[in-house]
Amino acid sequence: MKKRPVDLVVISDVHLGTYGCHAKELLNYLKSIKPRQVVLNGDIIDIWQFSKRYWPKSHMKVVKLLMDWVAKGTEVYYITGNHDELLRKFVGFKMGSLSISNKIVLPLDGKKAWMFHGDVFDVTMQHSKWIAKLGAMGYDFLILLNRAVNYISKKMGRGPVSMSKRVKNGVKSAIKFISDFERIAADIAIEKEFDYVVCGHIHQPDIKNIKTEKGTVLYLNSGDWVENLTALEYHEGKWMLYQYEQDLIAKAQHRDIKDSVDELGKNELFESLMKEFSSISESTNKKKAV
Repeated sequence: MKKRPVDLVVISDVHLGTYGCHAKELLNYLKSIKPRQVVLNGDIIDIWQFSKRYWPKSHMKVVKLLMDWVAKGTEVYYITGNHDELLRKFVGFKMGSLSISNKIVLPLDGKKAWMFHGDVFDVTMQHSKWIAKLGAMGYDFLILLNRAVNYISKKMGRGPVSMSKRVKNGVKSAIKFISDFERIAADIAIEKEFDYVVCGHIHQPDIKNIKTEKGTVLYLNSGDWVENLTALEYHEGKWMLYQYEQDLIAKAQHRDIKDSVDELGKNELFESLMKEFSSISESTNKKKAV
């Protein structure tokens, strides 16, 4: 399969080791691209909820593929998050093309991209970590329950629903938290004169310009691989939000069009053969008449 070249890919909040992680889908995506640089922007492995009893082959395959990229010399930056905060003990560690840090600034075509996970802005993380961990367990259970609901919904011929998204969109405090998170990230980025600020943590994929009294910055969030299945891509000077579900739909539509074209080709071939056969039959009949 031909792989799509990408200058930079940013992935966050994969949560390997949890029931909510869509490792198979992530693996399909990673196998479809050929990145020059990779930023793993936190919460890749969920050390908070890690259990030896649950570590599927697909989760291990994701780790193996990332390590294969490192072995081949692809630059991989691992930025620590709150669910993999134990790795903060190894900040500064480098092994070949792999490095671990809390935040990085990457030069991109003459501009500067400031990248960090984003849990530093979470008040709950700073003062009540046990509440955050309890919330993470509840969130994982909600995602697992959501999968069961969607399985039944699919059997009934209905579309999928996201319970966690409905909770987020229906609770004013959750909406305010997301808005505050984006504003704080933008304010600091503008103050530090960065062109881009790239985060994860809140599982809310987005690309948008945020303007304040002090200036403007492009805010980007890579989303997650639990409910949104998204990543950020930077290629030839442009940012794009990759969405796995939309990619599947686009590929399915492409296959339908291709099948239609192939079928059209078969019909044209059949008509051409029939014309040729008719021509030969007419010629033969004329000879007999003579």
